[in-house]
Formats: sequence, C-alpha cells, structure tokens
Amino acid sequence: MWTKIKWGIRIVLILIVGLFLHYTLPQRDVVQIINTYNRVTQIGGNWMFYSIEDTGTGAETTTSSRDIRFIDGVYEGGGTITYRNEDTGWFWPPYFKWDSSTLQAEATNAARNNTEWVAVTHYGWRLPIFSIFPNAVAITPVEGPDVRLIPWVNIIILSVLAFLIFMIRKMWLQFRERMVDPALADVGETFDAAGARVEAVQKEARGFFGRIGAWLNTWRAKK
Repeated sequence: MWTKIKWGIRIVLILIVGLFLHYTLPQRDVVQIINTYNRVTQIGGNWMFYSIEDTGTGAETTTSSRDIRFIDGVYEGGGTITYRNEDTGWFWPPYFKWDSSTLQAEATNAARNNTEWVAVTHYGWRLPIFSIFPNAVAITPVEGPDVRLIPWVNIIILSVLAFLIFMIRKMWLQFRERMVDPALADVGETFDAAGARVEAVQKEARGFFGRIGAWLNTWRAKK
C-alpha cells in the first residue's frame, strides 16, 4: 500500500513539473500571419495566464479588462492559431520581453504579404474554453512550411535540468550512505540493545517471582 502511495506521489509530481515546463519553455510554430488587432479582453479567473497588468506601461491598473494585442496565424494544413502579444517584463516566465509594440508591427507587416511563412516563438497554451492564448515573443521569417526547426534552447535547458537532478540525487545518496544510514543503524542497535535488556529483566523477574511462588507452595503443602 505504501509503495503505491509513493509511486502515486511521484507520478503527480512528474506530471506537475512536466506541465510547468511545457507551458513555460519556448515553442515555435511555422505559420502565415493573416491578421493583427487589438481587443479589450476581460480578465477573470484566468488571470494567471496573462501578464501582470502594469507590465510595460509604467502605471498600475485595477480594472478587470485590458486592451491586448492579438496575432492570427494559419498553418499549412489550414488550421488556425491566435497568439496574444504582451510584455513579460522582469516577471515570470523570464523572457524579458518589452517590445510587444515592435513585434506587433512585424506581425502586421508579415500579414500584408500572406504568402510569407514565419516561425512564431511563443510560450503557453491555447485553451478556448478558458480564453487562454499563447504569448508570442518573436517572429522570424523562414523559407517555407517544411523548414526544420531544432529546439536548441529547450535541449540546453532540459539537459542542464537533468544534470542538476542527477547531481542532487547523487549527493543525497552519498549523504544518506554516510550520515543517515549509520544513524539509523545506531538507532536500530540501540533499540535492539534496549529490547534485549528489557527481555533479560523480564526473565529475571519471572525467575525471582517463580522462586517466591515455589517457596509459597512449599508452605501450602505443609499446611
């Protein structure tokens, strides 16, 4: 039972970390940009999937609606995708994006020539039911829809993360071997010794009371 609980906890943690990385790490879509626009958007329970309100504005706002830039794209097969275009500033995720106006101009220019293919670098998900949009961070012209894009940034980040996990696990195993296991062994030996002493005392007590009982039985026999 305890083994199943431990594996359940591990699976949940791996799932949480995997979703976090999938949302945060950059992804690239090869699309044709067909439209750009601004739209007043209501921000409610999905606020965590949008940038902080005053990022890039220099002013703090308290309203539940915001004027957000959007970019529409279309894939080679005809599928469509909509990106939001917001600054991230110094906050999470750490893309340090301050040029949403420039990016919108680049997207508008690409939309004028709707035969041009571009790679849109973004993070986040598109979940229509929650009005969640991926945030575009860069637009790069490419030769065509079949261009091969190697995610070098993701490879480097995941490699570093895997190395850190490996080193932390190795250090923990060494620490457990040198410190935890000997301490547990000492505790076990202490309990064993205490148990042996208790058992010895019990035997002595049984022997003592047994002798008293035998002596009393001799007096009963005389009566």
